[in-house]
Amino acid sequence: MIADKDDSEDESLFINRQVLTTRRLIMRSPRECDISDLVTLADNRHVAQMLARMPHPYGEAEARAFIAMSALKKPGASYALILAGPGGNGAFVGCAGLNVKDRGLELGYWIGEPFWKQGFATEAAHALVDLAFRSTGIAVLYASVRVINPASRRVIHKCGFQYAGQGMMNSLVAGQVPVERYRLDRRTWESLRNWS
Repeated sequence: MIADKDDSEDESLFINRQVLTTRRLIMRSPRECDISDLVTLADNRHVAQMLARMPHPYGEAEARAFIAMSALKKPGASYALILAGPGGNGAFVGCAGLNVKDRGLELGYWIGEPFWKQGFATEAAHALVDLAFRSTGIAVLYASVRVINPASRRVIHKCGFQYAGQGMMNSLVAGQVPVERYRLDRRTWESLRNWS
């Protein structure tokens, strides 16, 4: 993942980047010790073609640039996803974050292919949705998924996002590609949180 210059420096979107824990994950800032694992998992065309800003091939220079951008004091937040608990052994499984776009805060995530179909993206997404609404005053959180990515669509649906239309995304790997756009408003999030 390569971070672009922020489209907005809206101070209301600054997030206290505390460590988050879920049932199986520790979500923390990316660190230099993650570089080897980051390169191993991110240097995968199947992953990169689903994202806007991840190049392919992905090497140490790209990993270092991502970690450096993640450390900057700027709106949004980036997290490394680390397996926790017995059997987790601290394995790096992917990244997730809240990125500032022209329309507001947007949820993003990717999981390394060896860790697909285990629910890690949903677990991380739930934690970041909660963080976004608890740490900022946003009324709406956004997400986009490539139309050819049903796994990511399922993650978005499990988080309560509602379909908001289609558009185009410029992917570093795939060029201009169609995406589905989703939104989750604060009222819906509050209702979903009350159910649990």
